[in-house]
Amino acid sequence: MRKVKFGRLFTGRKIDENIIREHLALERTKLANERTLLSYTQAALYFLLGGLALIQLKEYEEMHYIGYLALVFSVLFLTVGIWRFIVLKNKMKDLLKGKVESSAEEQDDSQE
Repeated sequence: MRKVKFGRLFTGRKIDENIIREHLALERTKLANERTLLSYTQAALYFLLGGLALIQLKEYEEMHYIGYLALVFSVLFLTVGIWRFIVLKNKMKDLLKGKVESSAEEQDDSQE
Protein backbone atom coordinates (compact mmCIF):
# COMPACT_ATOMS: atom_id res chain seq x y z
CA MET A 1 0.00 0.00 0.00
CA ARG A 2 1.30 3.45 -0.95
CA LYS A 3 1.24 6.50 1.22
CA VAL A 4 -0.49 9.47 -0.31
CA LYS A 5 1.10 12.87 0.19
CA PHE A 6 -1.21 15.84 0.13
CA GLY A 7 1.50 18.44 -0.07
CA ARG A 8 1.34 21.84 1.56
CA LEU A 9 -2.39 22.21 1.12
CA PHE A 10 -3.26 20.46 4.40
CA THR A 11 -0.11 20.78 6.45
CA GLY A 12 -0.44 24.34 7.67
CA ARG A 13 -4.09 24.23 8.59
CA LYS A 14 -5.65 23.35 11.90
CA ILE A 15 -9.04 21.79 11.36
CA ASP A 16 -11.69 21.90 14.07
CA GLU A 17 -13.01 18.34 14.43
CA ASN A 18 -16.37 19.48 15.78
CA ILE A 19 -17.10 21.52 12.67
CA ILE A 20 -16.11 18.65 10.39
CA ARG A 21 -18.25 16.15 12.34
CA GLU A 22 -21.23 18.47 12.24
CA HIS A 23 -20.82 19.12 8.53
CA LEU A 24 -20.48 15.41 7.73
CA ALA A 25 -23.50 14.56 9.89
CA LEU A 26 -25.61 17.08 7.97
CA GLU A 27 -24.41 15.66 4.66
CA ARG A 28 -25.29 12.13 5.78
CA THR A 29 -28.74 13.31 6.78
CA LYS A 30 -29.27 14.99 3.40
CA LEU A 31 -28.22 11.85 1.55
CA ALA A 32 -30.44 9.67 3.75
CA ASN A 33 -33.36 12.00 3.01
CA GLU A 34 -32.76 11.67 -0.74
CA ARG A 35 -32.40 7.89 -0.43
CA THR A 36 -35.72 7.71 1.41
CA LEU A 37 -37.43 9.72 -1.33
CA LEU A 38 -36.03 7.34 -3.93
CA SER A 39 -37.32 4.37 -1.93
CA TYR A 40 -40.82 5.85 -1.79
CA THR A 41 -40.65 6.53 -5.53
CA GLN A 42 -39.52 2.97 -6.21
CA ALA A 43 -42.38 1.52 -4.15
CA ALA A 44 -44.86 3.82 -5.93
CA LEU A 45 -43.61 2.62 -9.31
CA TYR A 46 -43.97 -1.01 -8.23
CA PHE A 47 -47.55 -0.40 -7.15
CA LEU A 48 -48.22 1.43 -10.42
CA LEU A 49 -46.87 -1.43 -12.52
CA GLY A 50 -48.67 -4.05 -10.45
CA GLY A 51 -51.94 -2.13 -10.60
CA LEU A 52 -51.74 -1.68 -14.35
CA ALA A 53 -50.96 -5.37 -14.82
CA LEU A 54 -53.93 -6.42 -12.69
CA ILE A 55 -56.29 -4.07 -14.51
CA GLN A 56 -55.27 -5.49 -17.90
CA LEU A 57 -56.13 -9.09 -16.95
CA LYS A 58 -59.23 -10.01 -18.94
CA GLU A 59 -59.82 -13.45 -17.40
CA TYR A 60 -59.98 -12.19 -13.81
CA GLU A 61 -62.47 -9.33 -13.63
CA GLU A 62 -62.61 -9.52 -9.82
CA MET A 63 -58.89 -8.63 -9.66
CA HIS A 64 -59.52 -5.20 -11.20
CA TYR A 65 -60.46 -3.80 -7.79
CA ILE A 66 -57.07 -4.81 -6.41
CA GLY A 67 -55.44 -3.14 -9.42
CA TYR A 68 -57.27 0.10 -8.76
CA LEU A 69 -56.32 -0.15 -5.09
CA ALA A 70 -52.68 -0.56 -6.11
CA LEU A 71 -52.93 2.59 -8.25
CA VAL A 72 -54.30 4.50 -5.26
CA PHE A 73 -51.44 3.22 -3.12
CA SER A 74 -49.00 4.31 -5.82
CA VAL A 75 -50.23 7.88 -5.69
CA LEU A 76 -50.33 7.75 -1.89
CA PHE A 77 -46.74 6.50 -1.60
CA LEU A 78 -45.45 9.14 -4.00
CA THR A 79 -47.32 11.91 -2.16
CA VAL A 80 -46.11 10.80 1.29
CA GLY A 81 -42.53 10.46 0.03
CA ILE A 82 -42.45 13.93 -1.47
CA TRP A 83 -44.14 15.41 1.61
CA ARG A 84 -41.63 13.80 3.99
CA PHE A 85 -38.72 14.93 1.80
CA ILE A 86 -39.90 18.55 1.83
CA VAL A 87 -40.60 18.55 5.58
CA LEU A 88 -37.17 17.20 6.46
CA LYS A 89 -35.47 19.53 3.99
CA ASN A 90 -37.20 22.52 5.61
CA LYS A 91 -36.21 21.29 9.07
CA MET A 92 -32.61 21.04 7.92
CA LYS A 93 -32.74 24.61 6.55
CA ASP A 94 -34.15 25.85 9.86
CA LEU A 95 -31.45 23.96 11.76
CA LEU A 96 -28.73 25.52 9.64
CA LYS A 97 -30.21 28.99 10.14
CA GLY A 98 -30.30 28.44 13.91
CA LYS A 99 -34.06 28.55 14.32
CA VAL A 100 -34.23 25.11 15.93
CA GLU A 101 -32.57 24.60 19.29
CA SER A 102 -30.76 21.37 19.94
CA SER A 103 -32.04 18.95 22.55
CA ALA A 104 -28.89 19.45 24.64
CA GLU A 105 -29.68 23.15 24.99
CA GLU A 106 -33.27 22.33 25.96
CA GLN A 107 -32.04 19.92 28.66
CA ASP A 108 -29.70 22.57 30.05
CA ASP A 109 -32.56 25.08 30.22
CA SER A 110 -34.86 22.61 31.98
CA GLN A 111 -32.25 21.77 34.63
CA GLU A 112 -31.82 25.41 35.67
